[in-house]
Order: sequence, then C-alpha cells, then structure tokens
Amino acid sequence: MNTAPDRPLTRNIHRGAPHFDIAAYERADGYRAVRDTLGKTDPAAIVHMVTESGLTGCGGGGFPTGLKWQLMPSAAQRPGPRYFVVNADEMEPGTFKDRLLLEGDPHQMIEGIILSAYAVEANMSYIFIRGEYVTAIERLSTAIAEATAAGLLGENILGSGYNLSIQVHAGAGRYICGEETALLNSLEGHRAIPRAKPPFPQISGLWGCPTIVNNVETICNIPHIVRYGAAWYRSLGINGGVGTKIYGVSGRVNHPGAFELPMGTTLHDMIEHHAGGMKTGYELRAVLPGGASTAFLPGDQLDVSMTAQAMAAHGTRLGTGTAIVLDDHTCPVGFIANLQQFFARESCGWCAPCRDGLPWVERILKSIEAGTGMIDDLDTLAEMTGNLGPGRTFCALAPGAMASLQSGLRYFSAEFTRHIETRACAWT
Repeated sequence: MNTAPDRPLTRNIHRGAPHFDIAAYERADGYRAVRDTLGKTDPAAIVHMVTESGLTGCGGGGFPTGLKWQLMPSAAQRPGPRYFVVNADEMEPGTFKDRLLLEGDPHQMIEGIILSAYAVEANMSYIFIRGEYVTAIERLSTAIAEATAAGLLGENILGSGYNLSIQVHAGAGRYICGEETALLNSLEGHRAIPRAKPPFPQISGLWGCPTIVNNVETICNIPHIVRYGAAWYRSLGINGGVGTKIYGVSGRVNHPGAFELPMGTTLHDMIEHHAGGMKTGYELRAVLPGGASTAFLPGDQLDVSMTAQAMAAHGTRLGTGTAIVLDDHTCPVGFIANLQQFFARESCGWCAPCRDGLPWVERILKSIEAGTGMIDDLDTLAEMTGNLGPGRTFCALAPGAMASLQSGLRYFSAEFTRHIETRACAWT
C-alpha cells in the first residue's frame, strides 16, 4: 500500500470480514512504520512529528497529544521505570468507536503502542480495557502473542536495542476508570477514584513513575502519522478540522454505526448521508453530539462542523464524537432521567457533590416522569446544574452529567412543565 490512505484508521476493517491476523496486517504494510523507525529515528523526532500533526486526544478530552508527550521528562532527566498506558475503558453511553478498532484491527493499535512507547522511552505498556469487551480482549491477546513471536515485541525489537512488553488488563467495569488517574489507581489495585492534579501522570503516574495515558483511537493514528508525515495528516481534515475522526451515530436512524470521516464533517452530513437519516415516521428533535456527557444541540443547529472549536461555539463539546439522536417519539424527560440514573450509579463516591447530588437529581427526574413532581423541582434541578458544574467537583463526571440536564431544561422546558402539570408522560 504505497498510496497514503484517506481513511487510515479503518482501511483494514471490512463489515462482516474477520479481523486481520499479523500476516494479513503486514501484507497491508502493517508494522512498516515500526521497521522504518525503531533504532533509526530519535524518539524526540517522533514526538515533534506528532506535535506538528495537530493530533488531539480522541477519548473526550481533546488535549494535544504531542504536548502531553512533551510534558513527560526524558529518561535522562528522570531515570527509572516509565509507562505507556492505553485507555480502552470505553464506557461513555452512546460511544462504541474504540470497540470497532480493537476488534477490527488489533495490530494497528499494537503498532501504535510500539511507536508511542518508543517516542516517550517507555519499556512497559498496559492496555486497560473494559472487561465486557471479551472479543476485543481475545483478539488483542492474540495480536500481542503474534507480534512477540515475530520479534516486534519483547527484548531488542528488530535488533534496535529497544525493549517493550505489553499487558492486557481487564477492568472490573466502572465508568470512572475512563478518567486517567482513576484508571491508574485501579491498575495499581486500589479503589478507582481520581487523584488530585498536579502532579500529572506524565510526572507521577503509575506507581509514582512518569506515565502517558492515551485513548485507543488516538494511538491508532500514530503509525500513519509516522509513516506519511504531519502535513499529510493535517490535510485530511475539512472545515478547520485536522486528520480524520471515527464519528458514531445511534438512535432511530436508518444506518446507526461508526464512520471514519474527515475531522470537521458536519453533524448534518453525519446523520443524513452516512447514517441514512431518520427512520420513516420519526423526526429528529435534538442530538447529543459527543456522547452522554455533552449538551444537546437542537435539530435546527446541525449544520455545524464536528470539531472541538465549532462545538464549543454552539455551547456543547465534541466529546467522543459519537452522536445520540433524540427523536420526536421519545420523551426527553425520560431520556435525560435515564442518563442521570447511569451517572448516579457510576459516581465513585469520592466527593460529596457528585456522591449525593447525582442521586438527588435522579430522584427528582424520576418523580417528574412518574407524575409526582412539583413545579419547584425545576428550580432545584437548575440550581443543581450549577452546584455540580465545572469546578465544583473533584473530577469531570458530574459536570459531564449536568451537560444534558442543563441543556435539556432549556430546550425542553415545555415538556418538563407539561409532565408536572398533567401528572403524566405524554409518551407512555
């Protein structure tokens, strides 16, 4: 494959086809970047290339990947163990892009780990994966064994003098482990609660050692950036975007799924052209553009590019880039109550606003949905969105939960009021 692909992340993934083994992956030029780089390119040059590419974290935070790597002290500055950790704990409601990559092309991520760990001079990597992803765990374990047998992992990889081991760690199933420091605590065998920052993991992470934590999709971009260059990667985006993104669409659309598209593709294009538009008899009311932790966009604001900057300008976030569609046959109050139930159950309990506030919000919403709510409940919910908002809790779990509620109270105020006044849900 000599021509640079325009859909690099999913180039090997075909619907209904078996996942690639190492022989098939290498026939498609897999591990070419590893063979051309290890022992031949200075690690700092890879960090510089990733920085120049404009790649940002694809797990929801959107932090510049190269800058994160630069914040890690070099091995000369900080001798001792260093770790590269993959965040594969994909538990954000409505998000399923990483599963596509893990199951469909596991060697792509292994190659990305090798290059990333080499760039930050780490010799041990852990893949922290959602325990329910049984198929992905099996395929990753097979891919690691195949790569080790081929001399691409282990001691003195390809005669380069570089050593790297990868271990798959299945999590016990807590949403909070998507937060990188809670993930590290869990990986160490402790309770999965977030840590105070600073220090950041790049300085003091796993077992107090310098650690990089990156999302699956982020890492899968690295082999292609290393092979084809930063300028090529930047050129793939449109409407101010950089590179490509695996966007997802779920809800009552004709073709729900995940689609690799140029970063900057509009939300309207995602839903209408790639997801096939709404099913017959249903109309789109609003969309959570980046998973359950993002604010609603109403149906008349879909001509917006799916970039972090454009989403922020419209009062929401890109998040994971996986859109959840709310249709006109679904009760928005029940929809939001269901999301709040999830977040309340998944609170780690470490800080009081989240531990006590989210169950309170859940109870109020459930009572409104059941026909026992009071009009004053709306003022209480509005107040809670501020009390659980950014800067009021230890991590971003509760503020993320409040995004759908706060925007829902604004866009669906009539529905909330009707529930309370009629003592019933019109959608039941």
